[in-house]
Amino acid sequence: MNLSLGILELIVVFYGVLLMDKLFGKFGLYTWMALAVVFANIQVSKQVDIAGISTALGNVMFASTYLTTDILNEKYGEKASKNAVKIAAAALIAYIIFALFTQAFIPNSFDTVNTGMKSIFAMSVRITTASGVMFVLSNWLDVILYQKIKQKTGGKHMWFRNNISTILCNCAENFGFSVLAFIGTFPLLYCLEIAVAGSLIEMLIALCDTPFLYLAGIFNRTSGILLSQDNDDENISEESAA
Repeated sequence: MNLSLGILELIVVFYGVLLMDKLFGKFGLYTWMALAVVFANIQVSKQVDIAGISTALGNVMFASTYLTTDILNEKYGEKASKNAVKIAAAALIAYIIFALFTQAFIPNSFDTVNTGMKSIFAMSVRITTASGVMFVLSNWLDVILYQKIKQKTGGKHMWFRNNISTILCNCAENFGFSVLAFIGTFPLLYCLEIAVAGSLIEMLIALCDTPFLYLAGIFNRTSGILLSQDNDDENISEESAA
């Protein structure tokens, strides 16, 4: 059951990235980055078994951020990818701050959701910090590495730069997070086992996102179809025509 749900989630999430690009262009992808990092940090609290491997939810949502930055890099340039990482980092900080505020308020006698919300928003400062730091560093590294490989290969072999940058950065994130979050609490060997299990799952997910990167180029030749052209864009178009 969990395996089927995981596959379904992967398809829905990756198609969601393409849809946001199609409807809202790079602004949609910026929005997706912010949503993905918040939802992933909520999902990660839930532990599940998938194909006999114990793991936390959130892997697919986290992985979708790499697909998002790769699409931004291909269609809108390296600066757009870096901007997306900055926006996601700001969204994560905002989520942490308002989650703390939510827990701090004292419920009245009519409240029925406080216990559940405390469970959802419960967070260790150390684990949350480790997650945030590794998310930003790994995504930033992914943008740089993707661009470097793209330049070295003359813009060819998109599948190669997508898989190499995503897999390396995903693995680095898993190992960095496991050590920063759990070393001292659990033995080093156990921390490495967690990192290896998470990396194997993320490697499979990374291989699955490559077709969606190609689909983004094929189906989304015209992006942002729901966006209205603002005055600045109109002025730029007129100046270009002149």
